[in-house]
Amino acid sequence: MMSRILTLFLKELKDGLRDRRSVMAAMSYALTTPLVFAGIFMITISDISEKMEVPITIEGADHAPDLVRFLGAVGIEHDPQEPLGITLTIPAAYAEQMSRGEPAEVLLTADASRKELAQPLGQIKKVIRAYADEMASLRLVARGINPKVIQPVELVFHDKATNESKASLIMGAMLLSILLSLFISGMNVAIDTSAGERERNSLALLLCQPVSTLEIVLAKALTVTSFALLGLLLTMVVSVVVFAQVPWHELGFSLKFTPVVAGLIVAICLPVALFAATAQLFFSFFAKSFKEAQSYLTLLLFIPMALIMLPTFELFGDVLKWLPISGQQLAITEMIKEQPIPLAELAVSSLATLGLTLMLIWANARALKSEKVVFAL
Repeated sequence: MMSRILTLFLKELKDGLRDRRSVMAAMSYALTTPLVFAGIFMITISDISEKMEVPITIEGADHAPDLVRFLGAVGIEHDPQEPLGITLTIPAAYAEQMSRGEPAEVLLTADASRKELAQPLGQIKKVIRAYADEMASLRLVARGINPKVIQPVELVFHDKATNESKASLIMGAMLLSILLSLFISGMNVAIDTSAGERERNSLALLLCQPVSTLEIVLAKALTVTSFALLGLLLTMVVSVVVFAQVPWHELGFSLKFTPVVAGLIVAICLPVALFAATAQLFFSFFAKSFKEAQSYLTLLLFIPMALIMLPTFELFGDVLKWLPISGQQLAITEMIKEQPIPLAELAVSSLATLGLTLMLIWANARALKSEKVVFAL
């Protein structure tokens, strides 16, 4: 039996590699996704690290030179040609009101309906409030009063998050793409080896050979799994290389995406790869045509997406640790945090995934005995 499965596997693998354009299209997701995420992270870090300059029009700057200097220290400066349409008006009575210890009004004018002004307006308001707090403290000191009397409660926040746990928040979307690569990389091969072979009439010829439907299904499942794992390996290799170039320290944490971590992710995802292959074959066999199979497998992607995203919304609590796909994802998250991998939960999740895989293999083998499936009747 093993020799027949191996022969069928090599035949299916050769057929899958024959269409190089299809293979490259499937692997392009695995290759480009880490590059896209690394680019997004670098752009985000660059935007955060750079001092943002906000050009505005300041009317009556001579009335409050100290306020103008305070604004300029954080990049908010007067520019007659500024494109934002933000105007800060300082009235002539400003200096007199300040000297008398009265509230000195300044007028900030802008079009709040423009989305691009939300961030600069928020920054300007925050800086002016900080300046007002500083002036309030100086007024109290001038009257011999300790400024702390107006701060009856001082909140001190102690962040217990480690660098690794902060990194896991950033990597949430990347983990989704890692698990999706198992489904996307083998999708074209799964369709071609099932619905595609049926349209070419080669599936019926294969069933005429002295092999069982179980052996055929196992060979096809191993072929699709091989392509899925190839996609995952490419994702891991590219991730190890490109994530090492991202300046994570500028965000206040470090991300250790080493070859060892990548290897453990591949090992954890092995049951998911088998499940993805058998599930894709199952839906492809029951599709009436190649295009219909493409539609089914595209919809199938929503299942892993939902299971992966459920922990984000804190739904179902600890139950997700024991379920297929979500259990593997949570185990990978703990590993990136450099926390102990929940072996019991991972074992149950992996066994449940393999159990579903065996059920799908049995269902596929049984389906190939039906003329309705073989001839799409």
